[in-house]
Amino acid sequence: MRTIIPVGPYHPLQEEPEFFELEVEGERVTKLNINIGYNHRGIEKLSEGMHFDQVTFLVERICGICSTSHPFAYVQAVEDLAGIEIPLRAKYIRCIIGELERIHSHLLWFGLAGHFIGYNTLWMWAWKYREIVLDLCEQISGNRNHYAMLRIGGTRRDILNKEIDELKEKTATLIPALNMFKGAVVDDPVVAARTKGVGVLTKQQAIDYCVLGPTARASGIDIDSRRDSPHNSAYNLVEWNVPVLEEGDVFAKVVVRILEMLESVKIITQSLDGLRDLKEGEIWNEVWEIPPGEGIGTYEAPRGEVFHYVRSDGGNTPFRHKIRAPSYLNVLSNEVAVVGGDVADACITLAAVDPCYCCTDRMQAVEDGKVKYNWKQLLQLSQEKTKKIKNQI
Repeated sequence: MRTIIPVGPYHPLQEEPEFFELEVEGERVTKLNINIGYNHRGIEKLSEGMHFDQVTFLVERICGICSTSHPFAYVQAVEDLAGIEIPLRAKYIRCIIGELERIHSHLLWFGLAGHFIGYNTLWMWAWKYREIVLDLCEQISGNRNHYAMLRIGGTRRDILNKEIDELKEKTATLIPALNMFKGAVVDDPVVAARTKGVGVLTKQQAIDYCVLGPTARASGIDIDSRRDSPHNSAYNLVEWNVPVLEEGDVFAKVVVRILEMLESVKIITQSLDGLRDLKEGEIWNEVWEIPPGEGIGTYEAPRGEVFHYVRSDGGNTPFRHKIRAPSYLNVLSNEVAVVGGDVADACITLAAVDPCYCCTDRMQAVEDGKVKYNWKQLLQLSQEKTKKIKNQI
């Protein structure tokens, strides 16, 4: 007997609104229908009315957990457009705050994953050590989230040399905790039973759906924009590895993220060492105007590659700003990862790509390769629907 089970748009296991419609026969999922568009905020359009420098703060608020990733990609897009090179000290600082955010994001997801499978001890331990990372972010930037560290031409804040040893010591305290988590995941029968062989995304399926980040690397795809496109950052100046597994199940996605956090500690430590021999205060190059042209910027966010396209007409604001976040691709892969599994495993499989719906949602209708509605028409449709709902009430 075919049954429909709705997950969302508001659900206890989803931090943000999104709608997944499970078609099941008995306990087996036979089809997944994905509906997005519940959280659209018009970021791209807002960007066109802001000064280039103001946009850095705007895109920081696309996602609280990627609040350095989006500015990282955006400023690189503008720097690519204008041919701007940044100081070496700024490159190291960008890597430090970016990797702290990666650890923070992965620990947050790791804890929630434990919560999703009923393993709340794992959740509490992961979030305990996440506090260390948030304290480091606050010490460097003044904020636990939304760090406001990046600017076109470099960084807004410096890391003083006298703080380097303390920052390294605090970062080093994460290593035993991460090794403990790795051991817990590998040896714990509860984690194995709930994640091994669950939500498998094969390498070919991952390629077909163009997935990114840990979702891709857990399925045997060796990609990472930090290594592949290190423009205006120090990722090519430090030694680190890209963890890649082949299984493609939820277990592999957990392990990949734990291994990535250990690599992030390496990057942070080496980047802090790289600051020692550089002059304090040399953290940006002045940028007086943005010439006409177009540029692209990418950054490996915790969920995968963030892509920003910026076009300038020579004015003070972007003429066009296009954003593509990794969840926009990763979420759709659940069409195959969830199907064939049990209903009980659906939520952890949906969560395994670490979806960010704030990053994902956008609104545009395309028909036969052409945009169907312009901005005014979309606004008019929204107003008409609001009036219709009001009359019904």
